[in-house]
Amino acid sequence: MADMLKTISPVDGSVYVERPLADGAAIEAALARAVKAQVAWRATPMAERQAILTRAVDAFVAKSDAIAEELTWQMGRPISQAPGEVRGFEERARYMIEAAPRALADVAIEPKEGFTRFIKREALGVVAVVAPWNFPYLTSVNSVVPALMAGNAVVLKHSHQTPLCAERYAEALAEAGLPEGVFQYLHMSHGDTEKLIQDDRIDYVSFTGSVPGGHAITKALSGRFIGAGMELGGKDPAYVRADADLAFSVENLVDGAFFNSGQSCCGIERIYVHESLHDAFVEGFVELTRKYKLGNPTDANTNFGPMVRASAADFVRGQVADAIKAGARSLIDPSEFPADKPGTPYMAPQVLVDVDHSMRVMTEESFGPVIGIMKVSSDDEAVALMNDSEFGLTASVWTTDADAAIAVGDRVETGTWFMNRCDYLDPALAWTGVKNSGRGCTLSVVGYEHLTRPKSYHLRVAV
Repeated sequence: MADMLKTISPVDGSVYVERPLADGAAIEAALARAVKAQVAWRATPMAERQAILTRAVDAFVAKSDAIAEELTWQMGRPISQAPGEVRGFEERARYMIEAAPRALADVAIEPKEGFTRFIKREALGVVAVVAPWNFPYLTSVNSVVPALMAGNAVVLKHSHQTPLCAERYAEALAEAGLPEGVFQYLHMSHGDTEKLIQDDRIDYVSFTGSVPGGHAITKALSGRFIGAGMELGGKDPAYVRADADLAFSVENLVDGAFFNSGQSCCGIERIYVHESLHDAFVEGFVELTRKYKLGNPTDANTNFGPMVRASAADFVRGQVADAIKAGARSLIDPSEFPADKPGTPYMAPQVLVDVDHSMRVMTEESFGPVIGIMKVSSDDEAVALMNDSEFGLTASVWTTDADAAIAVGDRVETGTWFMNRCDYLDPALAWTGVKNSGRGCTLSVVGYEHLTRPKSYHLRVAV
């Protein structure tokens, strides 16, 4: 009897999805189909690839309501917010489809008499995409769509928390007329996922997940000369300068910290505020945080849902408790949120002050609804604290001075630097991280470089 995948919904603890896990024969068959299908797919004209993938996006978006409801039940995002993931998927997918011809165009070389020289961007082959649950479409689309546009076949392994997302991809792509075998998904165990990426028929791995997961991928690939793109953890900081628009900064940073119950790799996890604004900022931040409604995410009036599982919520509660023991002050009483229940995924948002970098909550990824706010006296102090981290995915400054924003950003160790914005991916910009936030790049024309290999053509035309 096949081993089973069971998705436990954070909404009510019920089993929402059950699927058999792929066995060795199913994995072997999928790889054989992918290799065969990719040969014809890479020869498919660019315009035809664009047409097929555009139809797939259309088919996906047409089922927005059903997809949003599935998201809510699989990972707990409020139904009032879940449709935003479909909109984000559409924005990124359409951008990468449109950008493909210029990103994949031959690279021209300066003329040389008697020779024709150019560089082609050639598909890698079969790309394995290992995707997480927290933004299951917004993470996977970064690799799935451009990998296909570049002429690769794709095998998608989605989180056991969000298996229906992989199936929705397959449904939309089949409806659009994608040839069989070019895209496939497999529900697999961790052990079989490791075996898959070690197979010689896999030519690239795109992984989004934890730092330990990234280490496991790296170890698994240690005997192979293939690339692996990794988006890993984050402890993303924000710096509110003395000249910031206070109300605007509060509104956007509350959302940046607590959207998706804080379960975002690029969500705000620590805030440094200039001493001249600190008290007013904290007051406004707490006031706005108290307006959230924590509850059943299937209720249209709920705007703050459960975390993905009780153990994740307990981890964050532990960080908060440790910080308070070390001298931090909690500004939110969980009793203000009646749905908050220890031992369940339902956890109220929390704001801490009098924190410092000796506390786990300011240095260890929380991935949950807690924020620490520290007072700083200068740009130099803020930069030093922002850089005092093993992570570097995104960081932001809140200011009315664009020149200062660039000057500060030049000193911050991060993959993306924002001014007056946070927790957003612009598909026209390279999505990348430094330090333990990963390596490689997705999105933008630069992202295509990681899904292709350069092939040089050196033709002597005069002999």
